Amino acid sequence: MNKVPTLVDGRFRLGNVLGSGSYAVVYHAQNIKDDSVAVKLKPIINCSSSVCNEYKILKQLTGRVGIPRVFWFGRESTYHALVLDLLGPSLHDIFIAHDRRFSLPNVVNLGNQLLSCLKYIHSHNFIHGDIKPQNILEYCNTSTRAHIPFRQGCCLTGTPAFASINSHLGVELGHRDNLKSLTYTLIYFLHGSLPWLTSDHEKLSNSSMLERKVNTTVEILCHRIPVEFASLLIYTRSLAFLEDPDYDYLHSLLHVFRYEIARIRVYFDLNNVSGDDDNEEYGPPARTIRAPAGPSPLQTAMHTVHPTQTTLGHQ
Repeated sequence: MNKVPTLVDGRFRLGNVLGSGSYAVVYHAQNIKDDSVAVKLKPIINCSSSVCNEYKILKQLTGRVGIPRVFWFGRESTYHALVLDLLGPSLHDIFIAHDRRFSLPNVVNLGNQLLSCLKYIHSHNFIHGDIKPQNILEYCNTSTRAHIPFRQGCCLTGTPAFASINSHLGVELGHRDNLKSLTYTLIYFLHGSLPWLTSDHEKLSNSSMLERKVNTTVEILCHRIPVEFASLLIYTRSLAFLEDPDYDYLHSLLHVFRYEIARIRVYFDLNNVSGDDDNEEYGPPARTIRAPAGPSPLQTAMHTVHPTQTTLGHQ
């Protein structure tokens, strides 16, 4: 077992472990000015390093809201080290803290932010490989800037619960698969679960989870939530591998709720009605939507980080 250094680049002192993934461990750290950062360490096994690739990708994506800053990358003892912005808790942690349910206003807000981040990442010729409440990131052909070729026989990429059916089937991921995973995530936030998740979460085999996904209709998946989420899912499933998504259309589906939510808030205010009451007589005639509950609108960060980052992440 490699001894973990206590100091990185002579200025970042490691603290508690924040999280770990399949290839790296992330630590809370402080610099000599007592500023907090996140430090990702991966043992050096060969010349190729996923942390090195992550550093190169983040440098290309830097400058947009939601993309963490990179402060340093290099070798420290027997590790590759990446020093990043330290962000807040993950959507998964916040979701659990709010009884596994986000309000519609918060899901719409998150959907718009994450969709914008995905559009930005796609515009730089990258594909996200593991969209889920804990996580983010993936691949680009920087030499040709061409779309990756269609392939079959690939390994499942990402977390099975939020992976697209294509990913289960070994089909090369494209923009469409990112959007399917994002839609699954938003529906998960509204329902509190997904039909192919057991109470023990992700204990099903990949093949059993695939079978449930294939057999779950849009009507079942989107039962008792606004129809716009069904439209999101139907649209993303209609995309061809090489097809560029219509991000404006996807945003428009979510923007429908802005007027609706404002109208319902006014309704509740005028009628002095609590939005937490489940009695449908308190809902406006056109659509039944609960008033805001749960966390305040979140500023999400697209990140290749650890479970405690507010993120769409990849560990």
